[in-house]
Amino acid sequence: MKSSKSVLEVAVEKILLISAFISVISVVFITVFIFKEGLPLFTRVSPLEFLFSSNWAPTADPPQYGILSFIMGSVWVTFGALLLSVPIGLAVGIFMAEMAEGRFAQILRSVVELLAGIPSVIYGLFGYIAISPVIRRLFDSPTGLGVLTASIVLAIMTLPTIINITEVSLRAVPGELKEGSLALGATHWMTIYRVMVPSARSGILAGIVLGMGRAIGETMAVLMVAGNAVTMPRGPLSLTRTLTMNIATDMKYAADYHAVSLFTTGIVLFVFILGINSLVQYLMKKTVKEEM
Repeated sequence: MKSSKSVLEVAVEKILLISAFISVISVVFITVFIFKEGLPLFTRVSPLEFLFSSNWAPTADPPQYGILSFIMGSVWVTFGALLLSVPIGLAVGIFMAEMAEGRFAQILRSVVELLAGIPSVIYGLFGYIAISPVIRRLFDSPTGLGVLTASIVLAIMTLPTIINITEVSLRAVPGELKEGSLALGATHWMTIYRVMVPSARSGILAGIVLGMGRAIGETMAVLMVAGNAVTMPRGPLSLTRTLTMNIATDMKYAADYHAVSLFTTGIVLFVFILGINSLVQYLMKKTVKEEM
């Protein structure tokens, strides 16, 4: 029996090792593939022109490959979504961790989990059918599509990430800190605001950054509500196109260096996501050190 258990443990260890190895190799292959396909564009256009020009005409003569308007579109939509989702996400996370009780708390958690599981195309349909007409009437927008509508849709999509990580981070705060604050005469709200939220700030920031990664990488929902216009966004009502939208829109008919430029756009997006993930890892390590 002892020998059988030992063999089972060894088999499980090997399976886990192989799984981890496959994950690492997959990331390496994807990285090599994207850079191999995208870097040749810089034999035709300089990196500075690619990143800081807003002239995108890959089928013109001569072709122009400038993605600054797409970068700014991604920035506008992402930070607009965070501006809306962070206050709401923090408020709901705090409420779920410290105030919600019983049946209502279970229903609220189920709703948040349901939000996380809804396909992005459904969010896009909701934004197109329900949100864009409201934006059109309120702000006299020609179509109701654009940065603001896309930001609202992405804000709803990022809420589950921010809410769940905020709740988990607050529940991980040592109970002695809360009990000590209450014992010194602080109110419940003062304890949350002055003690618990600062103690959980690294985890909360990690949730916000993960939400930012979700917003930057989203394609389908934004494609349906942002307007898909190759223009530099000038405000919340501007039509825009993001980096992911550009890849999804042009890939079906792109050829030669037009297709190469889309892989180069993927490199830029890959670097953004890599930077966000690195920031998350740093914040998580910082959280662990503070807890120790």
